[in-house]
Amino acid sequence: MIRSVDQVQIEGRRVLVRVDFNCPLEGGKVADDTRIRAALPTIRHALKARAKVVVVSHLGRPKGEPDPRFSLEPVGLKLAELLQADVVLADDCVGDGARKVVSDLYGGRIAMLENLRFNPGEKGRSEKFAAELASFGDVYVNDAFGVSHRGDASVALLPRLLEERCAGFNTMKELEALGRLLGDVKRPYTAILGGAKISDKIKVVQAQLEHIDTLIVGGAMANTFLAARGHSMGRSLVDEDSFVHARVVIEESRRRSVRILLPVDLVVSGGPEDGACEIVSVDGVPDDKMALDVGPVTLEAFSAEIEKAGTIFWNGPMGLFERSPFDAGTVAVAEAVGRSVSFSVVGGGDSVAAIKQSRLESRFDHISTGGGASLALVGGQEMPGLMALED
Repeated sequence: MIRSVDQVQIEGRRVLVRVDFNCPLEGGKVADDTRIRAALPTIRHALKARAKVVVVSHLGRPKGEPDPRFSLEPVGLKLAELLQADVVLADDCVGDGARKVVSDLYGGRIAMLENLRFNPGEKGRSEKFAAELASFGDVYVNDAFGVSHRGDASVALLPRLLEERCAGFNTMKELEALGRLLGDVKRPYTAILGGAKISDKIKVVQAQLEHIDTLIVGGAMANTFLAARGHSMGRSLVDEDSFVHARVVIEESRRRSVRILLPVDLVVSGGPEDGACEIVSVDGVPDDKMALDVGPVTLEAFSAEIEKAGTIFWNGPMGLFERSPFDAGTVAVAEAVGRSVSFSVVGGGDSVAAIKQSRLESRFDHISTGGGASLALVGGQEMPGLMALED
């Protein structure tokens, strides 16, 4: 059983909160504070209890050593702004400097340690590193659902070193919403998957076939399915190594009577930088063009299926969402899901960006802060960060 932070005695204690503040930075400032805002209820709860709050997170992909480009300083400034409180940032995540910052804390105050990935022990799953972090806390709180599918030291090893461990409010919210997808759902249940490599999501797709009624496939993932079916995809991004996976999914879907909806028309162009584009059928992709979005006929079929769904899980864009006009398919799907009366869950990434762009956040039942983690959970994969919280 995983306890929530409000079920644990934290008053006056050192509370080590693992968050996922891996936020995009632009010009030295936080460009999107969604993940910071998601952790605010847990942090405020701890501050109200006069706990000594120590926040730890990673940012970006530094190579196990300090890198100014990935300092958590801009994140700490944004957190202080949102909390309207002082946040003391240590110059390291372990060592004398971090120890001094933590020891100087008193009840109702917050400190943030520097980027965990500045230390090779984080990704190296070092027990020594985990023990150093554990020395800074009495209670461990996982409010970093987005990394709970990883085995990093601060996620999978650290919580086992403290007697009191629990989940923050954001993690509990994620578990409740995503857990509903694994139970007795309202039918029909439609999964919408996009993005690039099938190999990244094949286990999820196969696991989902046990629960869903319809699978909608878009983005570069659809290119691979179409190519595996014999369509010539020109210069489109295709994962040839995953042809066998695509065929397995197609065959398994037939066996389980799960409908698969693939694009019937595509928006093609000479490349992402080429503003000129045209709409072609899946049988008419020119040799010198690449598919960068789904076409209008496809979107009509996708929208009709979405409209009658009782439950929807969506992860991944329908095209090259980062560039207009190739974002149209992803935005249209966001609008269709937003209009539906289904129980709808969106699993992170560009899907969330599309929802924000369309200003449809309020129409979704749950928007996950963790794309990979949400896929792992609904796909029945092990979640080291959650397993480490169980009593």
